[in-house]
Amino acid sequence: MMQIAVFSDVHGNLPALEVVLNDIERRGIDQKFCLGDLVDFAPWGNEVIERIREENIPCLLGNHDERIAFDIPVIPLSKHSEEETNARFIAIGHSKKYITKENKSFLAGFPFHLKLNYKVGKKHWNIQLVHSSLESNDTYLYESEDDQVFIDLLNDSQADVVMMGHTHLSFKKIVEGKWAVNTGSVGRSKEENRLASYVILTLDKDKITPEIIQLEYPVEEAAQKIEASGIPNYYADFLRNEKTSVF
Repeated sequence: MMQIAVFSDVHGNLPALEVVLNDIERRGIDQKFCLGDLVDFAPWGNEVIERIREENIPCLLGNHDERIAFDIPVIPLSKHSEEETNARFIAIGHSKKYITKENKSFLAGFPFHLKLNYKVGKKHWNIQLVHSSLESNDTYLYESEDDQVFIDLLNDSQADVVMMGHTHLSFKKIVEGKWAVNTGSVGRSKEENRLASYVILTLDKDKITPEIIQLEYPVEEAAQKIEASGIPNYYADFLRNEKTSVF
């Protein structure tokens, strides 16, 4: 048996990331992977990137990482309210201004997706890591999708399990004996409990078992730091579950 930990969507929230990394260390899990979106919406973008570098954690290129690394223009999304649209422009602008050139270069070097193969006994397990899909880092796949969506993704990647993030909503779903798993979000959960979320994947010689872990972290500390930064208070209210968001 072996275990790996997979997390996603930190979004500059260092207190949440520290809680997750400490929990992973406490459990004695050495293999860690991040599915992307280290930046935007909380004020610790540089510190989060540097923590990932310090831990040498392989990380994918999330859509927010890509925007900051390559200075991609922000495009308004019709599904967002005017309030969220304005807040989003300011928050992403804050990242573009304050994240260092060195850290932007680090983000630019992330792979788009990653395929893992682990051997347990005589069994080889194939694990596909994506931010949101094989073709895009900005596709929204929810638990409610038709099973065929995940079957196609598993078949295209020739994987036993596909791990994704991006939606900030965790789930695990078995389709035709294989797993589609969303890790949820470390630093900007859309779930009602707003807890920091990640997944432990246990690999045995005859099965794979995903477990969604959700942890409390100092939300109020993070919210107050947002309020003291140049990031709109919208995102502090969001962490306190006083605002909702459609991504």
